[in-house]
Amino acid sequence: MTDAAIGPGTRVSLHFAIKLQDGQIIDSNFDAQPASFTFGDGNIPEGFEQAMLGLKAGEHTELTIAPERGFGMHNPSNIQILPRSQFKDMELEPGLVVSFQEPGGELPGMVTEFNDDKVTVDFNHPLAGKTLIFEVQVEAVEAA
Repeated sequence: MTDAAIGPGTRVSLHFAIKLQDGQIIDSNFDAQPASFTFGDGNIPEGFEQAMLGLKAGEHTELTIAPERGFGMHNPSNIQILPRSQFKDMELEPGLVVSFQEPGGELPGMVTEFNDDKVTVDFNHPLAGKTLIFEVQVEAVEAA
């Protein structure tokens, strides 16, 4: 174990759980191998990284992540109404995640409602607008 603290230029190994404010666990790796990332590499939202600044190996804490620092605020302009004809031969139901090919890659959206003529798809991240609890157990911090 070193005295290195999480910050730019460090590689971090940790166990984590992402929870809603009511305690519901959205994602966790406490029962698996630790996750590793290099600080600033874009693999986790910047707000999560900033909340961990200064933590060291062996530290265990819960951090509150506001929506703006996590997955963003819910944006009504990310809800699109599309023609039903774009979903030919698909069995639709509310909550179904569909992917659309965009120039920058795949864009997932969730069907929220539909009828014979149109389909409403929400392209917001499922955790947008939610305050999250980020529980972390830092296993290792080292120079990247």
